[in-house]
Amino acid sequence: MSEAAHAAAARAWREESGRILPGLIRLLGDWAAAEEALQDALEAALRHWPEEGIPARPGAWLTTAARRRALDRLRRQRLRQTTALAEELEAPEAELEAALDSSIHDDQLRAIFTCCHPALAPEVQTALTLATLGGLRTDEIAAAYLVPVPTMAQ
Repeated sequence: MSEAAHAAAARAWREESGRILPGLIRLLGDWAAAEEALQDALEAALRHWPEEGIPARPGAWLTTAARRRALDRLRRQRLRQTTALAEELEAPEAELEAALDSSIHDDQLRAIFTCCHPALAPEVQTALTLATLGGLRTDEIAAAYLVPVPTMAQ
């Protein structure tokens, strides 16, 4: 893997994941599935960029790849629920993409409120917000809190 492609992917992840993830959460209605779609997009970038070159807008590339994975996940989910919905899946695609494009700031605000739910302890709220919207890794947050990484991961 080329170092430049790896560095570009890491930079795009850090700068864009906090913006992309809330829209995916709204689209999928599932936090874990949204994170998985975004991670799949990063994996695809790490596979494709060394061979095809780093795109002019790496963040936009990640956004598009994550959306496609999210839409694929929605399609599979709906097909499992009922085969009758298979005919209707193409029409909502444009609607889902338009919804993901709009209100990104509203999605980020919703994610902040979710991260800061009163049922969560204040230190958990902060750590979750830093990870979800700030793009920080668990080890970085653990270092800031001066706690072991496994403790922070919980």
